[in-house]
Amino acid sequence: MGRTLFEKVWDAHVVDQVDGGMEVLYIDQHLIHEVTSPQAFQGLRNRSIEVARPERTLATADHNVPTKDQHLPIKEALSRLQVQKLVDNCDEFGVTLYGLGHPYQGIVHVIGPELGITQPGMTIVCGDSHTSTHGAFGAIAFGIGTSQVEQVLATQCLLLSRPKKMRITVDGSLQAGVSAKDVILYIISKLTAAGGTGYFIEYAGSVMRALSMEGRMTVCNMSIEMGARGGMIAPDETTFNYVRDREFAPQGVDFDKAVDYWSTLYSDDDAVFDKEYSFDASDIEPMLTYGTNPGMGIKVTESIPADGGGQGNASFHKALAYMGLESGQKLLGQTINHVFIGSCTNSRIEDLRLVAGFVAGKKVASNVYAMVVPGSQQVRKQAVVEGLD
Repeated sequence: MGRTLFEKVWDAHVVDQVDGGMEVLYIDQHLIHEVTSPQAFQGLRNRSIEVARPERTLATADHNVPTKDQHLPIKEALSRLQVQKLVDNCDEFGVTLYGLGHPYQGIVHVIGPELGITQPGMTIVCGDSHTSTHGAFGAIAFGIGTSQVEQVLATQCLLLSRPKKMRITVDGSLQAGVSAKDVILYIISKLTAAGGTGYFIEYAGSVMRALSMEGRMTVCNMSIEMGARGGMIAPDETTFNYVRDREFAPQGVDFDKAVDYWSTLYSDDDAVFDKEYSFDASDIEPMLTYGTNPGMGIKVTESIPADGGGQGNASFHKALAYMGLESGQKLLGQTINHVFIGSCTNSRIEDLRLVAGFVAGKKVASNVYAMVVPGSQQVRKQAVVEGLD
């Protein structure tokens, strides 16, 4: 029987099997930040344990940091303490840190790919739910809790149960104006915010293959909003061309050898998934969410439904009351108060270029507060070079 992409990567990293079906998985890359790492480092300190593979551990300050004036002390006391603890812990344990002021600093799920640290076939973890972003490269990437952060720091391994496998295929051609964010919001609206619970998802089909790497990252990032453990897309020439020549990617002959292996990372024709879904790209439109979770989504041309569908009627009506909306209402024409462009989902240069095109020659309305936050210092630098600021 053939194997799925997920199985090929997972099987290559199994160190041992234990009673009860759990497996010890080797972790290729551990990404850490200031929020979920302090207690983990303290646990090592309490047990007099060193970091097992500091060269496979990378830290950045990205959650509780200012977006400007980073040379000044952080105003909020807890945030300031967390960032300082990260600096102290990385210095003590020999972990590379891209802290405030460093040219590589940024959101951990932005800098990993842009620096070539994220590569196909890897296992990648971070104490952050949206680690699934890195799955866009054909990696198994998922978020972990603080106790697991400590486990990886101490052993470079995790004891895990193998999740179930789901494949979501989207074929056809997207309509003009439909983005990767619309694609994943459409999928979540169909499967609900809990539709992926217990599964690791592979995204497939002509639509996924046509997406840029930044678009693929957006899709895999939001697997978590569907309740999934993670999401991934088989690597291809688009992937290889993105990784090529990046700072920490293999170079020269080593890169060619890596591509030879990466090219084997796809689901075999006779691979079996626990669950499969297929969608037609022509049915996807620009999407809007109206409620309190990403599963409450509708096409821009649609009205808010009469019931909650998979959301459950009680929570559906509670969400509408909270939002001040009603069933049957359209979202087009609603007043906009705040606009935010950023986060680990949509803060890459491709996103900023798209927004800059929309607002060229225009100004923000007086009743709207708008904020654009580049996902990394590298993205900010490129945006300035291109005149997007």
